Amino acid sequence: MYEEYYGLAEKPFSLTPDPKYLYKSESHASAFELLQYAIRRREGFVVISGDIGTGKTTLCRALLEQIDRKTFSALVLNPFLSEEDLLKLILQDFGVVSRDDAKSGRLAGVSKQELIDTLYDFLLSLLPLRASAVLIIDEAQNLPLPVLEQIRILSNLETDKDKLLQIVLVGQLNLNTLLRSPEMRQLDQRVSIRYELQPLSCEEVSAYVAHRLSIAGGSAITFEPRSLKLVHELSGGIPRLVNLICDRALLAAYSGRANRVPPDTVRRAAESLEIHPPRGLRRFGWLRRNPSIAAAMAGVGLSLAVAGGAGPVAGLFASPSPDVSALDRRVGTPAGDAGSPGVEPTGAAVVGEPPRPFTVMVGSVPVSDATREDSRPRLESMTSQLVAMGYEVYYVDVDLGNRGPWRRVMVGAYDELGDAQRDEARLRATREFDDARAVRSSTVGISAAHTP
Repeated sequence: MYEEYYGLAEKPFSLTPDPKYLYKSESHASAFELLQYAIRRREGFVVISGDIGTGKTTLCRALLEQIDRKTFSALVLNPFLSEEDLLKLILQDFGVVSRDDAKSGRLAGVSKQELIDTLYDFLLSLLPLRASAVLIIDEAQNLPLPVLEQIRILSNLETDKDKLLQIVLVGQLNLNTLLRSPEMRQLDQRVSIRYELQPLSCEEVSAYVAHRLSIAGGSAITFEPRSLKLVHELSGGIPRLVNLICDRALLAAYSGRANRVPPDTVRRAAESLEIHPPRGLRRFGWLRRNPSIAAAMAGVGLSLAVAGGAGPVAGLFASPSPDVSALDRRVGTPAGDAGSPGVEPTGAAVVGEPPRPFTVMVGSVPVSDATREDSRPRLESMTSQLVAMGYEVYYVDVDLGNRGPWRRVMVGAYDELGDAQRDEARLRATREFDDARAVRSSTVGISAAHTP
């Protein structure tokens, strides 16, 4: 149909979860980095939730594509399984048993305990290889309670030092309600990281549409700016609805041999799909959930706080006028340095100047009384992504005169400018931190006229 006319290699707005089409919005990038961090650090249980159509399955498939060769993975897409069938599927994905064994019924007489023992032996065999294993279960809100309990038991497969199996539960928003039920209290207490995917903002919808058209090889068709704004309004920022509307709009544009998609075409496309502007859409969950991502991570001790007490992200927004000197005294000196070889980053956010001559300034947020609540999601998102990338995060508070107080975000502390510039290049290669720049630590907070 329209693909050939517009020079597209394939449908850009297909509903299939193709990982190459993953658009890393601020929320999706945060989730992706947190998942990588959790797998790398063997954090135990991770829960990723989101509304229908927010891209959870695509995120899972993109994550599996990025996992290194020493990480064995199992992806469960069908939650309607018995406990035994779940164990067999896991063993099959890990390569312990073959698909032929499962199909032929040769595993029919094997008990559940024997399956668990086989899985345990496999996981132990990975230790000498410095390898690991991750289990991702999609649509986890549909898991029967006995299967969830079986998954909890699998989380007990561990040594004195390490979890042998990293488990990621991915599901709709009611997954959190399910996990907090009295029957699931033991499992819920094992969750180390929780993250809720958010719908796309208006700007992100525009970038999302351009991203998918670019991946599909399209340059002969464009959406007018007003059309993209209308797509956001009609879809509520839900990627699946964006895909439906844009696909139908391209078909209509093709019928009229048009190379631009005007708002009327988008509106008619949505009407033909019976898609109407959402009412009361669940947005901006950051402002209604825990005051900082530190609280969301606190299940087994992963936190953005250091040395007792709430982290500076929470402290910054918890009181009407933050006392920076008090925060400095509370958090003290960072225990690690992401720029020094052989030193494990603590994952802490520390208020105060980095202790070495050079650092990398990533960004700034305004922190006056008037802007505090609006700045919270940006600061939390930046911090969580940087921690997930393995950096020590520092904050310096500066007064920019008539622009008010700002909080600058830096990563790493380096003795040599070249080391800082290497991390600058790494950060600038990501869309989220393309303004990063290596600077002298002593200059970060001294110029009131400096533009953040």
